[in-house]
Amino acid sequence: MLYYFARFIFLIYLKVFYRITIFGRTNIPGRKPFIVCANHISWHDPLSVGVALAARYRINYMAKKELFSNFILRFLLIRAGAFPVNRQEADLIAVKKAYLILKEGNVLGLFPEGTRSASGVMQKAYNGAALIAVRSGVPILPVAIEGPYRLFKPVKVHIGKPFVLPPLIYEQKNKKREQLEEMSDLIMNTISRLLTEQKNK
Repeated sequence: MLYYFARFIFLIYLKVFYRITIFGRTNIPGRKPFIVCANHISWHDPLSVGVALAARYRINYMAKKELFSNFILRFLLIRAGAFPVNRQEADLIAVKKAYLILKEGNVLGLFPEGTRSASGVMQKAYNGAALIAVRSGVPILPVAIEGPYRLFKPVKVHIGKPFVLPPLIYEQKNKKREQLEEMSDLIMNTISRLLTEQKNK
């Protein structure tokens, strides 16, 4: 109940103060599970992606563990379906939680860059999103957020067509990393193309 109420409030907030407009809703998969991968330019991004999808697609975000250090914020994040990840190491607990969310037929939300881009220019992605996607076999729904977030200036959310990453095929460990890096680049390039295509229209 809290999730749906908060989503309604955030929708009004984003409509009034940032004139949010959503494109490509017909690309949202009809069935769950899937992974939402978006670029990261502001703390508003989880709110924007959350309202871009219909309310029935409740997104479970993987969020940096530092956000959970505040009691009130931790309470709200957990109620919203978010869970912590330690970005400084291979957080197996967070990865297992992500797999469980998808196994139960839910939606996982990831920002592959791992942190916000102060300049708005997309950064190189960590390999975690690609690893979870390829191991789970579920589709990735690419989402491009076009800012910046300035009061009464339009923010646009572009939803692309879902795609599935190919399986990992390797004999040596370094080849696995190379393939994951290529897949991570593919995710970010797909998001980048969404922005470029819209600007060229």
